[in-house]
Amino acid sequence: MSDGLANPLQQALVTIFSETPLETLEQNVDRALEAITLQLHCDGVFVLTGSLSLDHLRTRNLYLKPQFSQGQQTRVWPLARMPFFRSLVRNPKLLNLSDVNTLPPEAQAERALLRDWDVKSLLVLPPVVFGETRIALGAVNCSECCEWSEAFIQEFQHAAVMIGSAMELTRIAHDMLASENKYREVFNQLPLACALLDKQNQLTMLNKVALQTLPAQHGYDLFDMVREEEHAMLTDTLHMVREGVLGQAWCELPLKSLHQLVWLRLSFSQIHGDKDTLVMIAEDVSEKYRLADELSFHANYDALTGLPNRLHFEALLENLLHAKDDMPTCVAFIDVDQFQVINNISGHQAGDKLLCQLALRLKQLVRKGDIVARLGGDEFGILMHYCNVDSAQHIAKRICTQLATHEFIWENRCHNVSVSMGIAKLDKSASDIYTVMSHADAACRLAKDKGRNGWHLYSAKDPKMTRLYTEMMASVDIVSALALNQFELYFQSIAPLNKQQSGLHLEVLLRMVQPNGTIVSPAIFLPAAERYNLAAKVDLWVIDNLLKWGSSHLATWQQLGLVSVNLSATSLGDSEFMNWLEMRLMTEPELVDKLCIEITETAAVSQLDQATKLIEVLRPLNCQLALDDFGAGFSSFAYLKRLNVDYVKIDGQFVINLCEDEADQAIIKAICQLGQDMGFDVVAEFVESAEIGLKLKSLGVDYAQGYAINKPAPLLSLTSGLADPWLV
Repeated sequence: MSDGLANPLQQALVTIFSETPLETLEQNVDRALEAITLQLHCDGVFVLTGSLSLDHLRTRNLYLKPQFSQGQQTRVWPLARMPFFRSLVRNPKLLNLSDVNTLPPEAQAERALLRDWDVKSLLVLPPVVFGETRIALGAVNCSECCEWSEAFIQEFQHAAVMIGSAMELTRIAHDMLASENKYREVFNQLPLACALLDKQNQLTMLNKVALQTLPAQHGYDLFDMVREEEHAMLTDTLHMVREGVLGQAWCELPLKSLHQLVWLRLSFSQIHGDKDTLVMIAEDVSEKYRLADELSFHANYDALTGLPNRLHFEALLENLLHAKDDMPTCVAFIDVDQFQVINNISGHQAGDKLLCQLALRLKQLVRKGDIVARLGGDEFGILMHYCNVDSAQHIAKRICTQLATHEFIWENRCHNVSVSMGIAKLDKSASDIYTVMSHADAACRLAKDKGRNGWHLYSAKDPKMTRLYTEMMASVDIVSALALNQFELYFQSIAPLNKQQSGLHLEVLLRMVQPNGTIVSPAIFLPAAERYNLAAKVDLWVIDNLLKWGSSHLATWQQLGLVSVNLSATSLGDSEFMNWLEMRLMTEPELVDKLCIEITETAAVSQLDQATKLIEVLRPLNCQLALDDFGAGFSSFAYLKRLNVDYVKIDGQFVINLCEDEADQAIIKAICQLGQDMGFDVVAEFVESAEIGLKLKSLGVDYAQGYAINKPAPLLSLTSGLADPWLV
C-alpha cells in the first residue's frame, strides 16, 4: 500500500465529478471509490450515511476489489447495523484497526462478519458534514493486516471531503430541480398573466394565462406589444427595477390593437440573485380606463346635449384668462326665453327635446373653433376665440335672428322660440373667471329686461348695467348676511292722528350690516332679493328674529299697540314659506295678536288668490293685514272688498306735496272716506313735516309715518312700548 499518491488521486476525483451533470454526480461515487482503492492501494472503500447523530447507519456505497467480493451484494453490508460498530462510529473520532482480531469480546459478531469478508484491517474516518449530508468514509484491507499511515489517512480524508461535498451538491441539485418543477407548475397555474423578462427585454417564459391573453409568445420583444409613444415610460419603469431604485415598479400602458383599446398594468420585480431577469405580471385594467373615460365625459360634458358642461366651460375660460397671448376673446351667456312655459304646457320631455335642438343650432351658428356649452337648465355659454366686440355682436345678431325663426313642434303644438343673449369681453385683468361670467350674465339679464329676443353688450359705463351688477353683488351679500346673521332689525313709529292709543304702533324695517360696520340701505339689497329669489329667505329671517325679540322682551311687546312687518310678493307665492309662516305664528300665541302683515298693492292685485290665502292664515290667529303703497299700482275697489284689509297705507307720492296740491288732498280725502265706509284705517307715509301731519289729520287720516315723527332706529334700542303723543 502506498503512503501517498495525493495529487493523482485528487486529479482523478476532480475528473470524475466535473465531467458529469450535477444532478447525476452520485452515480459516480462508485467510480470514485474504485479510484481511491486503486490510487491508495487498499482493497476496498465504503461510505456510511445516516442521521446527523449517525443513530441509523446504512451502507450507501461500497467497492471491493473483484478478488475479494466473492459475488457478495456490495451495497448491502450488515456491519453498519451491528451495535458495537455503531457505537464506535457514533463517536466522532478515528477508528483505526490494523488487525480486526484485536476487537474486544463484545464485538464477536463484527469480528465474524469481517472474517467472512476476509477483512484483515479496518479504517473509518470521523464523520464529515456538508449541509444536510453526513458521511463516514472507511477503508478495508483483505490481503493482509496493515498499519494505516498518516499519509494514507490524510489523503483518505481529502477524498472524504470531495465525496461528501459531491453528495451534498447532488442532494441540493435534486432539491432545486424538484423545487423548480414545483414552482414552475405553480407559476403556470397562476390566474394572472406572468412571464420572465431577460436583459434584452424578451419574454423567456410565459404561463398559460399569459399565452392565452397577451399578444406574445416565448422570445417576443416586450416593446413590440406597446405603442411607440409609451416606450419611454416602459423604459423608465424597467430601469428603476434593474438599477435597484425600487424593488418593484409598475406602469399602465395601452397595447397595440387593431380592434379595441386594451390597457395593461405591467408589474416588474427582480429575481433574487439574478439581476438580469425580471418577473413580469400583466393585469388587464381596460375596464378601469373605460370607466375613467366615462366618468371624465360625465364630469366634463352634458349628458342630455353632449355639449361641454359648466365645469368644462369654466376650465376652458380659466385657461384663456391666464394665457400669455393677447388673443381677443368674448364670452356670451344665452338664456331661452319663456322656457318654463314650454315645460309647463308640453312637459319636460318636450323641454329636453328643445334643448337638444338648440344645442345643435348653436353649434351651427357659431364659427369653427368657438365653444358652445350648456351651463345648466336653459342656459348656454359660448367662448368666442380670436373675436373682438364687433364680431361678437355680429354673431349674437345672427343667433338671435336665426333662433327666432326656429319653430318647435311637439304633439301638434307649435311653440315660438327666442333667446336673450349677453356678451362680455374677456378682460385679462379680471381677478377670476367669475367676474367675466358675471358680466356676461348681467348683460343677458338686461337683454331680458329689454323685452327678450335680443342681445346686450356689457359695458362698465352703462348705468343700467351698473345697477344690475350692483344687485348681483348685493345678492351675494344677502346670502352671506343670511349665513353670518349680518342683518339688523330697525323700527319706525306710526303716530296716531285721529285715534287715541297708548301703545306704540311701529313698522319693523331691515338693514344689512357689513363686516366693516357700514349700514346698507334696503333700497339696494331688497330689489336684489326679489330678482334673485332670495326674498322669502329674507322675510323668514325678519319674522323669525322679530318673534324671538318679542319673546325675550315680552313686557315691552305687550305694551305695544301694533307691530307691522312687510312681506314680499315672491314670499306670498312661495307655498313652502307660507306653510312655515303659519306654523311659526302658531308657536307664538302670546305675540301674534300684536302683529300686522303688510303686502304691497301690486302684490295683492297680481297674486289675489295668494293674498286671500294669507288672510285665511292670519285671521284665526288674530293677526291683522295692511295694504302698502296704495295708489301706486292698480287701485280697484273690487280687490279691497275681497281682501277685507285692516289698514291701507297711502303711497308717499300723494303725501309729499299734499299742502300745495289740491288733487292729492282730494285723493287722500276720498281714500279716508272709503276707509270709513269699508272699515279700515288709513296710514299716510312720507310725512316730512308737522304741517303735513296737521293737514292729514284735517283730511281724516288715522295715522302718520315719516321722518317728521322719528327716523328709523335699531329695534334693540327700544326700551318701552308706550307711545309719546305727536302734534299735541
